[in-house]
Amino acid sequence: MEFFRTINNKTDENSIKNTLSINQLELMTSQLFLIEPLTEHLAKIGSLWGEFTLARQEIKGGLRFSLLECPNALTWTITAGYDPAPDSIVVHLTINRTQKDQEFLEEIQEFLDDHTSFLKKVFDLKEGQRLLQTK
Repeated sequence: MEFFRTINNKTDENSIKNTLSINQLELMTSQLFLIEPLTEHLAKIGSLWGEFTLARQEIKGGLRFSLLECPNALTWTITAGYDPAPDSIVVHLTINRTQKDQEFLEEIQEFLDDHTSFLKKVFDLKEGQRLLQTK
């Protein structure tokens, strides 16, 4: 199954990669919390679904985050500059199931809503700072 959110903010992949660190989950969501950083790209995290290893991977257009032990193979990307919204930030979340119970699907929707609201604040602030510097 796949889920999308679009954030109306013009940014680029380098800004996404340079802003979103695995050690600063509080910039991205209130629903994940850092238990133990393992490397620059791996951390033990807690969530409403339990404890997992979170992996951060740089990809074309931005970043991919994965819950490595998740039985649903939950993964999401944060990208800019490409379809379906090349002038916006796109959050794309997938799980390896064709059907799930309604409660889990609602939790995914709530996670995405929370995640995109945090990302919008972060990138709106960065855009405001960039505009002030160009004046």
